[in-house]
Amino acid sequence: MLAAVQTPQGFPRAELEAAYASVASDDHNDDAAVYIASGRHVHPITGEGNAFKITTLADLERAHALVTPAGPGFRIGSGTDVHAFGTQKGLWLAGLNWPDEFELAGHSDGDSASHAIVDALLSAAGLGDIGGMVGTDDPQFEGAHGEVFVREAIARLRQAGFEPVNVTVQILGNRPKLAPRRLEAEDLLTRWVGAPVSVSATTTDGLGLMGEGKGIAATATALIKSVVE
Repeated sequence: MLAAVQTPQGFPRAELEAAYASVASDDHNDDAAVYIASGRHVHPITGEGNAFKITTLADLERAHALVTPAGPGFRIGSGTDVHAFGTQKGLWLAGLNWPDEFELAGHSDGDSASHAIVDALLSAAGLGDIGGMVGTDDPQFEGAHGEVFVREAIARLRQAGFEPVNVTVQILGNRPKLAPRRLEAEDLLTRWVGAPVSVSATTTDGLGLMGEGKGIAATATALIKSVVE
């Protein structure tokens, strides 16, 4: 059986020093492995998502978000994502498939709306952005659906002591026509986020990448609240 184990680990100092003194090999990953190799027993206890080790800048930002007073506990974040059109049909946008529209180029499914929502949620909690969360070229996320990223962002928010209140996302582009499927998109995204999501769309009067029909952009705003007592 495999299990995730959090740092830190705690040991009686004398026992741990005796364990290191009695184990000759250096082929152990951590204190627990040495302790077990010496014939002693490690007692696991239930973990807590907020008991995390500060290693990276994102960890520090998360810790800061947890201990910094935020007025009534509400925080706002914004996110933007832009993708150019690819050469194959089968667009994914706002969680929906548009089989007759050209796909958006990207390592994942290229869903600009979903990705913008992820960045808005993460930035509100001080947890970085989608690139820092999953990387931009990880093989396991090749072609991954937007739902994967949104649900991971929500999981990280909850681990950091926050929950979403509502999200808005606006899609910028000439195609596809969102109006006929707007309610469908809102219902789907609301289920992913676990809080109300409103979706709108606009064009750019022929200006820029979107106005020239070369791609789609999306901007999102997320309101979250602290659930840490």
